[in-house]
Amino acid sequence: MKASSISEIKQELTNIPAGELVDLCLKLAKYKKENKELLSYLLFESYDEQAYIKNVKADIDEQFEDVNKSNLYFAKKTLRKILRIINKYIKHTSSKQAETELLIYFCAALKQSGIPLHKSTALKNLYENQVKKIRKVIASLHEDLQYDYLKKVEKLM
Repeated sequence: MKASSISEIKQELTNIPAGELVDLCLKLAKYKKENKELLSYLLFESYDEQAYIKNVKADIDEQFEDVNKSNLYFAKKTLRKILRIINKYIKHTSSKQAETELLIYFCAALKQSGIPLHKSTALKNLYENQVKKIRKVIASLHEDLQYDYLKKVEKLM
């Protein structure tokens, strides 16, 4: 079965009555956890992005408590899992500023965690790639924000 284009779906959604649209959204949310999470964000949290970012940071802190710092292999796996979850949250917001804040927070938390990044090439590359990604996103922001965020990135190095 071939999926329809976004414009076709948009056109069809404008023709559907509100009650049926609610049913379609519920059906969509029922089958995939990611759809349910996105719908929850759009309905309940999208109006206050700063509170959402604060909640995500609290979640990141909780996950960093579970990192196995004695074994670098397990630390790497847990850090990748945290990063996957952060990227999911970033997709929900679609905001470059939120992406920058969350990635900077991740890198700062990683640096403060006490995990010896220099002992593992994979961890060192993971950290450096996140810093590169942050710099790339910062370049697309407004100049005033760029200056503020670049100062934070310099502290990470």
